[in-house]
Amino acid sequence: MEYRQLTDIEQQQQRQQGCYAQDWSKVLVREGFSADRVREVRFSGTVKMGRFEGAFELPGGITVDAGIYHAMLHNVELGDDVRLYNINNYIANYRIGRGTCIENINAILVDGETTFGNGVRVAVMNEGGGREIPIFDHLTASLAYVMTLYRHRPTLISTLERMIDEYADRQRSTMGEIGENVRILNCGTIKNTRIGDCAVLSGVSRLKNGTVQSNAAAPVKLGSGVKCTDFIICSGVSIGDSTLVDRCFVGQGC
Repeated sequence: MEYRQLTDIEQQQQRQQGCYAQDWSKVLVREGFSADRVREVRFSGTVKMGRFEGAFELPGGITVDAGIYHAMLHNVELGDDVRLYNINNYIANYRIGRGTCIENINAILVDGETTFGNGVRVAVMNEGGGREIPIFDHLTASLAYVMTLYRHRPTLISTLERMIDEYADRQRSTMGEIGENVRILNCGTIKNTRIGDCAVLSGVSRLKNGTVQSNAAAPVKLGSGVKCTDFIICSGVSIGDSTLVDRCFVGQGC
């Protein structure tokens, strides 16, 4: 995608609408950008914005415009027709896909490097340890079975662990991703978490160091009060209200 700097007229309009940038030259937009739909926003680092032309229908039949309203953004890249509204703290180091709506949240950030839950060791069968499995976003039941019950084949186990660790290292990044057509409404803090397309998060309390493998064919739904730490959540998963998920791999369709 090609981006350009704001024109002098657009910069002036942004200031009049309550916006501030540490360096306006690092605020980049696509051709067709609508300055009318960006209000009360503080920019830092490099921020890239797409076109804001669409609208969203909220529960109850309320229609709201795409755009950015009352937010702080640091090193963020936004696709077309994104809506950010009432970000209480800030969004930092994220790419957010087309058609995503984020409203009334505390913070979304990546802090340093993260593997998004890939490579986390999870104890199975014996809570005292000794049969830990490194989870990753392509883990299967058959592979987990082998790594748990074939401990008498140390060369096999060490080779599999090395391959998973190498994969996890390739996922390492300082930038998080939120996919297309995602809904994140009335949530707490989302940190070091990768979220796939069409996920619906409503009232989630905390997500930290994980991957939500949602997609259009099998979206993930996370309910009010959910807290997840060191996790992989596969496609088609629904996690109900006030659930705690800690160091866990949740398979497809659960």
